[in-house]
Amino acid sequence: MQSGKPSLHTCLSPALLHLYDLQGCLVVIIDVLRATSTIATALHNGATAVMPVATVHRCIELGKALGGITAGERDGKVAEGLTYGNSPLEYPESFIGGRLLVLTTTNGTKLLHMALDSGAEEIITGAFVNLSAVCRYVQEQHRPVVLGCAAWKDRMNMEDTLFAGAVIDRIFEHFHINCDASHFARNLYRLAAPDLFQFMHENQASHYQRLMGYGLEKDIRYCLTPDQTDVLPIYRGEQLVRG
Repeated sequence: MQSGKPSLHTCLSPALLHLYDLQGCLVVIIDVLRATSTIATALHNGATAVMPVATVHRCIELGKALGGITAGERDGKVAEGLTYGNSPLEYPESFIGGRLLVLTTTNGTKLLHMALDSGAEEIITGAFVNLSAVCRYVQEQHRPVVLGCAAWKDRMNMEDTLFAGAVIDRIFEHFHINCDASHFARNLYRLAAPDLFQFMHENQASHYQRLMGYGLEKDIRYCLTPDQTDVLPIYRGEQLVRG
């Protein structure tokens, strides 16, 4: 700590995670389009837990063993062998309430397991849909934080960087930030804040274009709308549960 303030860093891609010391850190996993938006939404709508797994095979295996809903995507589409995808709009209370969701995604679940393997002390997940809950918890913990962007196949993406910037913009004064990625994310968010959807459109964000090509505008708009839930997903015993 410097001047009594804990440090905050932003990792813009899983490919850069090895550059950060995660020992003793709270790590925020960010995969706005759409894994961490779906996780917060499912828990908000009454899921007992979300179990993030790395592979489709493991997802199916655990789903059968635990009686859970098996879901996930690869390259933005429902993964082969799974019935349900990675859209938060697929998980209303009438469907997910009281059930376990076993989820695998291209980027977000991968980064979560990487952070665990790298010694993260605690892991939560964040997205615009639960922005205030994330900021409140991160500020209250008063310990080093790494904002981990899931990106897209190790390539930095716009939406995860924007969310990191949104968090930093709210809690900036409570942390010591000597991190260019964090300053970059905050300044980018300030440019985009008036209309996140329009900013993504005007700047031809790659995953925005990918999902728009699949007809998923409703998903994108939902995922870019702040504070639709007040849920904080925390990783406990191989599951994400309500904090």
